[in-house]
Amino acid sequence: MPQLRLALNQIDSTVGDLAGNSESVVHWTRHAAEQGAHLVAFPEMVLTGYPVEDLALRSSFVEASRQALRALAARLADEGFGELPVVVGYLDRSEHPAARYGQPAGSPRNAAAVLHRGEVALDFAKHHLPNYGVFDEFRYFVPGDSMPVVRVHGIDVALAICEDLWQDGGRVPATRSAGAGLLLSVNASPYERDKDDTRLELVRRRAREAGCTTAYLAMTGGQDELVFDGDSIVVDKDGEVLARAPQFSEGSVILDLELPAAAAEAPSGIVDDGLRIDHVVLSADPLPAYEPELAGGYAERLDDDEELYSALVVGLRAYAAKNGFRSVLIGLSGGIDSALVAAIACDALGAENVYGVSMPSKYSSDHSKGDAAELARRTGLNYRTVSIEAMFDAYMGALGLTGLAEENLQSRLRGTTLMAISNQEGQIVLAPGNKSELAVGYSTLYGDSVGAYGPIKDVYKTSVFRLAKWRNRAAEERGQTPPIPEASITKPPSAELRPDQVDTDSLPDYDVLDRILELYVDRDQGLDAIVAAGFDVELVTKTLRMVDAAEYKRRQYPPGTKISPKGFGKDRRLPITSRWRESG
Repeated sequence: MPQLRLALNQIDSTVGDLAGNSESVVHWTRHAAEQGAHLVAFPEMVLTGYPVEDLALRSSFVEASRQALRALAARLADEGFGELPVVVGYLDRSEHPAARYGQPAGSPRNAAAVLHRGEVALDFAKHHLPNYGVFDEFRYFVPGDSMPVVRVHGIDVALAICEDLWQDGGRVPATRSAGAGLLLSVNASPYERDKDDTRLELVRRRAREAGCTTAYLAMTGGQDELVFDGDSIVVDKDGEVLARAPQFSEGSVILDLELPAAAAEAPSGIVDDGLRIDHVVLSADPLPAYEPELAGGYAERLDDDEELYSALVVGLRAYAAKNGFRSVLIGLSGGIDSALVAAIACDALGAENVYGVSMPSKYSSDHSKGDAAELARRTGLNYRTVSIEAMFDAYMGALGLTGLAEENLQSRLRGTTLMAISNQEGQIVLAPGNKSELAVGYSTLYGDSVGAYGPIKDVYKTSVFRLAKWRNRAAEERGQTPPIPEASITKPPSAELRPDQVDTDSLPDYDVLDRILELYVDRDQGLDAIVAAGFDVELVTKTLRMVDAAEYKRRQYPPGTKISPKGFGKDRRLPITSRWRESG
């Protein structure tokens, strides 16, 4: 059987950085060439970054992408890689748009191209356009209608883009009809909990449907609220794993494959879903037989807590680096949320770039102040104390606030203090709110919700505790100091805005609350279904009312790393003004 050394470059890219992304493609192509690769691939829209959102609707950006692609093809040839086919994702437009109602202006395409001998040898657009969760691709793109197949060293390689594998029909059965020996899919698939298991089963199933070896190349890194976890996979035609890349890590998977020889007559015509085979021959003859040397490797999966924690670290690191921020500022209360955020920040940016501020009031307990200081000692972050008592007394003397207004004033004074330090010193503020609090509105607008980024905004409170315990345990296993004080984990959660306050004064136990929230927020279950799952009707009714009433607060919360199938933001879009209440 003919042989092929395939290089899958699992790399990060930055939206809009056409020059920087092109440089990365050249760098990793050089690496692949040095390893003797015969076909090199990069992720979906690697040239422009992903997702580009409304930039896709700007003709200037589309044209810049097209020009950058042509320049990249020429540069690869100039660098001596002209004979090496390189698959690159980019933003294109349809040259012959079909008239249809609601088509995006300019007919942009989520596209990929095969670069060879200084030119674009073949280009194609994603056929299946996702329009769920964080995806709005019907808003931005027109679908592709071809079945791209490129012949490389006597092997027909079918090409697909991300959703083409996730949806039934289209390019997967068309690959079998075209008789391809390899199906190569380039992807920018955002991370979600447990998605690695789903992804593996998907690739296995599609390989069996396509009847050939299947390579799934994924992006890594982060873009705004999205994290990309890599986890590129190659399986044979029976679904057996041949190679698997690490999670949350840039790198290149290079492996030798033995694949069926292409038919003497090139495939042509219309195949499944009306796709037109677009076949290009780059090299018709198989390579002389060689001894396979590279197997690609198999990276062991991270356990669930390490995977989730890694996603939060990568998300914050990418957000800071890609937006030009070198340091962050956190209000340290001594509680579990700010402690976990501080640990994540230290792992993402280095403790020397993390600044913590304790802002005690007269209601702050001695142990909470001590826990904040102990966190700073354990992690080595920069630490100071700024009391808000004098500020609080001045406001109270002027306004005479009571009750909830008095409590929220303390939170807002802390928010103002953090933003003032941020303006003066240049760090960005991290908001410490978790998903449980955001869901039920247990946060203060312009207080604990201030900040440029919310690292744990998609993490339920029970998971916050679990991740804190995991991070400490991981440190102990490495012979390091656990970063989070044990008291921050074991003491009852409290906002400490009034004497002896604890969260359960206002909220159900978090274990119960989070299970209700997961059904309502993540799974869109209604009141009757949640009660039928075994929860008290009065408790469910109260919880759902809190969630529905807090939409206006959530809209004003900063962006943060998405780790669930339905994070607050693009995933879950509900009207602020609505008289529909699931609770009646």
